[in-house]
Amino acid sequence: MDILFRDFREAQIRGSGPLLASTIKPVAPADNPNQLRAFYYGSNMFSIVSDIRSGILAHSNTDVRFLKPEGNAWADLYVAFWKAIGELLDAEGSTSKAGWVKVYESWKEVANVLIRGYSSAGFQAWTVPCLYVAGQYLRIFAIKADEGAKGSGQDVGFGTAGFQDDVVREFGKNERLEDAARVINRMFTLCISDRAPIEESRKWGLYYTTNLLFKTYFKLNKIGLSKNIILALQAAQTDMPPMDAFPKSHIVTFEYYVGVMSFLDDNYIRAEEHLTDALNLCHKDSHRNKELILTYLIPCHLLTTHTLPSTSLLRPYPRLLKLFTPLSTCIRRGDLSGFDAALAAGEDEMVKRRIYLTLERGRDIALRNLLRKVFLAGGFEEGKDGESIRRTRVPLEEFVAAVRLGSRGEVGRVESDEVECLLANMIYKNLMKGYISREKGFVVLSKSGAFPGTNV
Repeated sequence: MDILFRDFREAQIRGSGPLLASTIKPVAPADNPNQLRAFYYGSNMFSIVSDIRSGILAHSNTDVRFLKPEGNAWADLYVAFWKAIGELLDAEGSTSKAGWVKVYESWKEVANVLIRGYSSAGFQAWTVPCLYVAGQYLRIFAIKADEGAKGSGQDVGFGTAGFQDDVVREFGKNERLEDAARVINRMFTLCISDRAPIEESRKWGLYYTTNLLFKTYFKLNKIGLSKNIILALQAAQTDMPPMDAFPKSHIVTFEYYVGVMSFLDDNYIRAEEHLTDALNLCHKDSHRNKELILTYLIPCHLLTTHTLPSTSLLRPYPRLLKLFTPLSTCIRRGDLSGFDAALAAGEDEMVKRRIYLTLERGRDIALRNLLRKVFLAGGFEEGKDGESIRRTRVPLEEFVAAVRLGSRGEVGRVESDEVECLLANMIYKNLMKGYISREKGFVVLSKSGAFPGTNV
């Protein structure tokens, strides 16, 4: 316990939020793996209250002084922390997953005591990193508790399955994660409602608690609730510090989730803006974070600017290389059947990541490239002034033949009427400029910019 009391006093003297938060972190440091065990077994249920109060409130030779409510609140927090560590050690030493339910409930008490410390005991704003730790592990323990409930076959009542990406769809009973979301929402309210001057405000914790809520709502598949949080932030914007004053790690995560939300709403331009900001701010060594951002930014680029990822961009990310390279290759070639095969091969992963329907629209780009090849293969013809100009009147049969070749392997023969529909759709989407002359069996293309954005 001496180590905890020492770090607590030092953090209070220095006003160091991260150091103070480390004293309630339920993970032992790498250089002292037995620290939590030593802390827990350094006391017992009968003497823990007096031991904590003695270590925090009755020590001598220190500059730390508390008003009575604040001192009592800190003591209550570490008593709750001690009980939670006991449950955690029991759960880690057991082969049953059911013990994580008790871990969650005990850690929830840590979070509630901490919230009361801010709302009624006068905890200062520089200690807000303690909220980060409490909220982060509340969510983790809720996930583990629900896994335990599912694994034991019991309906134990409140998490989500696995430590996977939060955007990935996960279904099932998540009662404890839903309960955790309500507690984290109280933390968010605690920060956004603070009326203290900015220098002494809990508003500096807004984006971190917002990100925790985003992660939790995504896991619960209740993304609509995240939009309510964004509206609350927008309403409080005038009383908040500027975004670039917050830690970059907070902003990168925030921009990522806002970008993904826009992506799922089919607002690809806005999604591209937020995801690009997230990628630009992301630490150069944050390999996993960059991979997650690119998972959604690449499909955005495909639809907004019709650009495909280069091999050099994908090479550092084997999963993305495997997922996007076959599609990109087929789009460049105008290989429709190959595109369909690549889409089918990656369907499970794409659906899991919620990008399947977006990538499916890439077939229009593949078709455009195929039709463009037909246009280029037509060569040149003599103009009115004797100059050579590219042929713009293309027989419909040539496009029909090209689509049939590009769709090889598909069940049934592609009829000319179907190809006409495809061409009309391409013109409507401004992927091709011209018109169809059905009477003469020609497609008349624009003399300049027949295929916008392709220099043709």
